[in-house]
Amino acid sequence: MTFKDKVILITWASKWIWRTTALLFWKEWAIVIVNYNKSKIEANKVAKNIEKLWWKALVIKCDISIEEEVINMVNLIISKFKKIDILINNAWISNDVPIFERTVEQWRRTMDVNLLWTFLCSKYVIKEMMKKWEWKIVNLWSINWTKDFYPEQIDYDISKAWIITLTKEFAKIAWENIRVNTLAPWNIDNYDEENPTWDPSDDELNKVYLRRHWSILEVWKAILFLSWDNSSFINGTTLFLDGWFN
Repeated sequence: MTFKDKVILITWASKWIWRTTALLFWKEWAIVIVNYNKSKIEANKVAKNIEKLWWKALVIKCDISIEEEVINMVNLIISKFKKIDILINNAWISNDVPIFERTVEQWRRTMDVNLLWTFLCSKYVIKEMMKKWEWKIVNLWSINWTKDFYPEQIDYDISKAWIITLTKEFAKIAWENIRVNTLAPWNIDNYDEENPTWDPSDDELNKVYLRRHWSILEVWKAILFLSWDNSSFINGTTLFLDGWFN
C-alpha cells in the first residue's frame, strides 16, 4: 500500500484526531494539504512535524462555508501540485442543546458546517478529479444518523443522515473515475487514546460488543483503506467503525 506523491486534502486537519491522521499519512509518502480556518498555530505545527520527516505539507487557511474561499483553495492546490488525489472531509460541529431550546441560528450553523462545507469541498474537488482517473473522497462522520440518537443533538443527527445522501449522489455522478464513501466511527467524542479499554460502569460503552473504544490507528487504517486503490469496487457506501454497536 503506497500513497507516494499523492496529494491529500484534509479539511480541519489542525484539529483533534485529524491532526494525527495528517501526520500518519506522511508514513505513506503522501503530500498533505493541511486546511484550517482559525487554528493557525496548530495547523503550522502539523505541517512542521511532517516537514521534519523530510516530506511535503502545505497549510491553507480556508473558511469552507464560503464558496469563493473553497474555489481559491482548490485553485491554489492545483496550481502548486497539478492535482488532488484524495479528499478527506472532516469539518463538523455539534451543540448539546435541549430540543425545545434549539434556535434557528444554531440549526443553520450546524447545517452549514456539516452539510454545506462538505458539499462545497466535494463539488470543487470533484470537478478537478474528474479530469483524472480513480481518485477518492472519504467523508468522516459518525453512527448518529442510524444507530445512536440524542434529542439534544437533533440537528447534528439529521445532518449525518443527509451526508449519506450527499455521498451517494456524488458517488453516482462521478462513478466513472471517483469513489466517494463515508466512514462512520462510534462516539469520537469519548475517544481516549490512553485508555481504549472497557469500563463496566460506562453505559454507552456497554452497547459496544467489543467492549472498548477504538484506537486512532484503527480509524486511520479505515481511512487508509477507503483511500487506497484496492478499494476501487467500493462506492457510495458507509463503513461502520463501531465495534458492533447495539
